[in-house]
Amino acid sequence: MSKFNKFVSAALLALPCMLLSAPSAAAYPDKPVRWLVPYAAGGGSDFLARTIGNALSPLLGQTVVIENKPGGNTAIAASETARSSPDGYTVLSADNGTLVFNPALYNKLSYDPAKDLAPVTLLGRFPMILVADPNAGINSVQDLIDQAKASSQGLNYASAGAGSPHHLAMELFKSELGLNMVHIPYRGASPALTDLAGGQVPVMMVDLAAGAGFIKGGKVKPLAVANPERLPQLPDVPTFAELGYKNIVAAAHVGMVVPAGTPQSVIDALNSKVVAALNEPKVHDTLIEFGVEPVGNTPAEYTALLQEDTAKWQKLIRDLGTQLD
Repeated sequence: MSKFNKFVSAALLALPCMLLSAPSAAAYPDKPVRWLVPYAAGGGSDFLARTIGNALSPLLGQTVVIENKPGGNTAIAASETARSSPDGYTVLSADNGTLVFNPALYNKLSYDPAKDLAPVTLLGRFPMILVADPNAGINSVQDLIDQAKASSQGLNYASAGAGSPHHLAMELFKSELGLNMVHIPYRGASPALTDLAGGQVPVMMVDLAAGAGFIKGGKVKPLAVANPERLPQLPDVPTFAELGYKNIVAAAHVGMVVPAGTPQSVIDALNSKVVAALNEPKVHDTLIEFGVEPVGNTPAEYTALLQEDTAKWQKLIRDLGTQLD
């Protein structure tokens, strides 16, 4: 056998060993995960991300870095996520404003939620509560209906901002009851609640996470919850369904999404760890106490919910003719 043939034979014999000893592709995750929150620090979405993130980090074996990117009615953070590498290392807290309302509210949007973002899991629900100024003479939903019908100019209502879940929840209420009411948008739930408690506006929809302090302190009066069941934190407050308005169901849905094109294996791995973090008793109890209903479903279940929400809310927005640009 020639020296060349002996060399080739030796190389071929060594090949299996070389393949076995070659480094494999790194398993996900092998570096920190960046979690974008499209709101300022201190709000409900921020609290949700940080509470879950603290439990998620040891489960992933990597640091989870929470980064607040407010602006553009959540579009700034959504656009940045959409442009990020589809590798599972950039995730976004996305609410129904980001994924459902914005495409109907804006003629031009810097991202397409259906094409640019992929659902991982619904993290939690923030059920909406109809609250009133205790000194406005509105002690029930019927009182509100009577005042709205008696007002020739329309009864004012506040919201946490144009296009927010709070705004659309009140528009759903108006639409279902055929009421004449005038929207007064604020920059966040806190200033809206402050003016409500101060008698500047009579009513608004608010989530429990934002409104708990005002409700517990008696500064605003809860009239009904836009939830299928009564809230455990407000056991004496009826649901709209109990009052005869079964279609008035509204909540801020906050989920986790990643850039479209992220491998399904990465999405599934991320989903598994996030759901495990949500199911930790301390995390679950902390979120419930804050006013969030923890969920943690599959990517397919979250996708189905988004499709259902899109059909419901985009029709309402189109029917109202609401545009923000």
